[in-house]
Amino acid sequence: MSLHRETRAARITAPREVDGTPVGVPIHQSSIFAFDGPEALASALAGPEGAFAYSGYANPTVRALEEAVADLEGGAAALATASGMGATSSVLQSLLRAGDHVIAQKALFGGTMGALRDLAERWGVTVEFVRGDDPAELRAAIRPTSRLLYLETIANPTGFVPDLPAMVDVARSAGLATVVDNTFATPLLCRPIEHGADVVIHSATKYLGGHHDVVGGVAVFADAERYRAAWSQATRLGVVADPFSAWLVIRGVKTLPLRLRQQCANALHVAERLATHPAVAAVHYPGLPSHPSHAVARRFLSGYGGVLAVDLAGGADAAQAFLRRLRLVLNAGSLGGTETVASHPATSTHRHLDDDQLREAGVSRGMVRIAFGIEHPDDLWGDIEHALSEVDHHSP
Repeated sequence: MSLHRETRAARITAPREVDGTPVGVPIHQSSIFAFDGPEALASALAGPEGAFAYSGYANPTVRALEEAVADLEGGAAALATASGMGATSSVLQSLLRAGDHVIAQKALFGGTMGALRDLAERWGVTVEFVRGDDPAELRAAIRPTSRLLYLETIANPTGFVPDLPAMVDVARSAGLATVVDNTFATPLLCRPIEHGADVVIHSATKYLGGHHDVVGGVAVFADAERYRAAWSQATRLGVVADPFSAWLVIRGVKTLPLRLRQQCANALHVAERLATHPAVAAVHYPGLPSHPSHAVARRFLSGYGGVLAVDLAGGADAAQAFLRRLRLVLNAGSLGGTETVASHPATSTHRHLDDDQLREAGVSRGMVRIAFGIEHPDDLWGDIEHALSEVDHHSP
């Protein structure tokens, strides 16, 4: 076919075949895919299992990420989203209806608590909080309208570890779906589906991405039916992941075992030293025998994570002074990347909670969260110890 230059410039096409197999997952940076006829296009748009037609529904690069994380978690299928809260919102809105009752552990990420509160205000969903390590308390909270149990494998930021197997058993016997945020543990430290969870959520922005350069989320499903419902909700909300973000997370997942090993080691190294420092009132890290969740964590986690929280004896003023004096450790939100970062939960991740809600979540005004990267632990402790050296050691 003889075409004008304007048409040839507009119609550059990708090669149909590649002789070798690419080692790196290709970025399929196309919003649409062409078919031989309208019937094939209609079939592809009908659901997530069909051919790729529109990247707002599904994309080959995004699918590669979804299959990788589903495999790591031992799930039937996964949904990659534009953020961790995109995954959380898609899952919650696909599982709940107006008037339903949700039971959630008290120690939760602030964004999740905000999403639950929004469901309560907009949809009339009732939310009840329990500790997460007492099956009897959970049984007493279950109502005829109860539909969902929401847990975090390692709670942000307190390090609380729920008794996942026991809580899931109670929920399942009552017909409740269990959703577990596994961001802090990753599938390397825990696979909640093996303990009976129905859905596992990750903020891929954190450990899966691992380089502080991408925002994303992933939800993994134990069965295909819940996956399809969440996929439909995610496409309606417009929160499906884009191919380049998915590619960045794929790159991060490849080094997850190496990074997480060092991050866990750094967290324990610093936690043990903070526990004896006079400026510190309490250290929240499940790897310490003094942590209330230590025994539970030892039962079903293969590691304690790369995040700790510390309550400073001098309260909120001491926390702010400590954060200002850090030099190597960065004052930054998020976590899970190669750089160590610190933040003040009461004014960042949990900023929308009042004092009573902060207390229920286990967050004090004097708490600092430290999320470890892969630097040398002695360098990190040197910076942290220096920042503590002139902090008020006395209770406010």
